[in-house]
Amino acid sequence: MLIFNVLPIVFMILIAFTNYGGNIVPPKLIDWVGFDNFKQIFAMSGIKETFFRILSWNIVWAVCATVINYFCGLFLALLLNKRCVKGKTFWRAFPIIAYAVPGFITLLGFKFMFSYGGPINYYIKALGGSSIGFLDIDAGNKARLIGLLVNAWISVPTSMLLATGILSNMNNELYEAASLDGAGRWKQFTKLTLPFVVFSTTPTLITGFVGNFNNFGVFYFLRGGLYLDDYFLASDTDLLINWLYNLSIDNNYYGIGAAVSLIIFVITSVISLSTYVNSSAFKKEDTFR
Repeated sequence: MLIFNVLPIVFMILIAFTNYGGNIVPPKLIDWVGFDNFKQIFAMSGIKETFFRILSWNIVWAVCATVINYFCGLFLALLLNKRCVKGKTFWRAFPIIAYAVPGFITLLGFKFMFSYGGPINYYIKALGGSSIGFLDIDAGNKARLIGLLVNAWISVPTSMLLATGILSNMNNELYEAASLDGAGRWKQFTKLTLPFVVFSTTPTLITGFVGNFNNFGVFYFLRGGLYLDDYFLASDTDLLINWLYNLSIDNNYYGIGAAVSLIIFVITSVISLSTYVNSSAFKKEDTFR
């Protein structure tokens, strides 16, 4: 635990307060610079504008990805829970297979599908259209939307399996009583199913949000290596974790990269703790027991 968990965190924190990077790399000795790296992030025009652009997109991405993955998984679980659905084992196999395939292989497969020489553009040209740069340097929101959909393809099966297990523990007598009281299906979903599932999965929901906030692989494999002129060593789809990689690994700005990682830690910690403390899973622990 000390070597593989504690030591890397301490090392990263210390690097954020040094001039490590550029020409100052081992075996040269590094110096302490205090909060200079943080000042550069918030003072230098190019870095500051890039940071706030990426931060705003990162928050939108994390919220949208978490909501899509969570509710799509819940919808599939509710659908497969219905008695009228036949061959449930067969239909559950498809999401599980998608989940079983390694994520980077799936991402590279989708990158090929949406490329200029991929099958999607092939059929567009076959129908008389022109090739579309879905992941090109000027793709913009098209690339962002594709990232959300591909991430959902990878993550929804996890939410579906989790929701399926939780729904199997629901008390059917509650639905019978609600039906006798005149509650429709939507009312039963919003007043019975959703509160119970959210209560049971709040820690998982927070973990999913943090995981999506720090989701390095999606845009790295779909669109890695692109730098836009309006961004400092980043593109319009990069998340903070991707920008951190570009700064430190690809361009040797280790001090600034470590400072960005500390900012990411503070943001995710504050959001996670505040959400959990104000959730029903924390305040009303005995409600659904």
